[in-house]
Amino acid sequence: MKTFFSNILLALPVALGVILTGCGKDDNDLNTNLQPVSRLNAPVNDKYIKLQPTTSATVTFEWDQARAQDGSLVLYEVVIDKDNGDFSDPIAKITSDGGGVQNKLTLSHKDLNSIAGKAGIAALATGKLKWTVNASKGYNIQPAAESRTIEVERPNGFAEIPVDVFLTGEATEAGADLAQAVKLKSTAPGVFEIYTSLKDGKYKFVDRNSGTPNSFSIDGGALKEGGESTQSGGTKVYRLRIDFNNAASTVTEITAIGLWFAPENGIMYDLNYTSNGVWAFENKQINFYQESWGRDERYKFRVSVKAADGTAGTEWFGSSNADNNRPSATTPLSFWELRAIANSDQYNYCYKFASEVDTKNCDVKLYFSPERTYTHEVIVR
Repeated sequence: MKTFFSNILLALPVALGVILTGCGKDDNDLNTNLQPVSRLNAPVNDKYIKLQPTTSATVTFEWDQARAQDGSLVLYEVVIDKDNGDFSDPIAKITSDGGGVQNKLTLSHKDLNSIAGKAGIAALATGKLKWTVNASKGYNIQPAAESRTIEVERPNGFAEIPVDVFLTGEATEAGADLAQAVKLKSTAPGVFEIYTSLKDGKYKFVDRNSGTPNSFSIDGGALKEGGESTQSGGTKVYRLRIDFNNAASTVTEITAIGLWFAPENGIMYDLNYTSNGVWAFENKQINFYQESWGRDERYKFRVSVKAADGTAGTEWFGSSNADNNRPSATTPLSFWELRAIANSDQYNYCYKFASEVDTKNCDVKLYFSPERTYTHEVIVR
């Protein structure tokens, strides 16, 4: 046994020597040597691009492949800077298609518009951006042998469109407390609206209801970054619509909403504005109209509006269906949803009252509230 342990002790230095010798040279050291991209191919130098951020339009950047000394994979990123930049502090670095593997990049007009905005190119203005390509293998990053420029014309819109928009200020129903700001309804990408009342004072739009949000204001028919808008002339009810895609706004005064009773071709009752985009009348008797074939119960809503220039007009809200059956307990809630319609005649796209409404006192409420689908309800007393 003594001899056995002695042999082990004698063998240890030899084994350690072998291990240390093996660690002194790694036959699998990463070879990071590569030749950078030698030529950029597209877009051509100084190509002019009129940006359309609301479409699916794209710009494709292409370049020759870089070459790794060991023939393995190379990764790419497109680097974009101001026209007079040197890429030491670029505006954007974007991984190429295929997770950085392909020698091309497909970039949307919307993203390029955002980059142009960060470069200081104003809306509706034209300016140049410089671009090149970095190739990398491991920690070795090599810029391309050349760079190019593109000339972009930005649209009349915002490069960065908020996900959410809120209304706040002393003129609003919720007051100037930012935490109580009222969220607008998104009706299309980049387009928001709210039905609300405004009293005399200031108001503005913000992209969040906490911290230090970005703010926006209405100036005539334009939507501008920063500032505040002013309401004067007393409390009025409006539909405020703002479009970040086109930096535009529309202020429409709602002067009246009435329940249009189709068989009489006129307003049965007017609805009064309450708050938070709700109009209502309460405890009013509804009588169907006696026709030779039976009782007629068709109705929709007429909205009287006034544009910012004082021009008066009429809008109609009704059913998504040209004709309907009387609702019942199994009728889906979508039946009562409010849709903007053309009043082609007195009967098209009307709702129908439920049978139990006839000769009863009822409440009717319209909900143009931002937190829900625009809809209405009829409540039998």
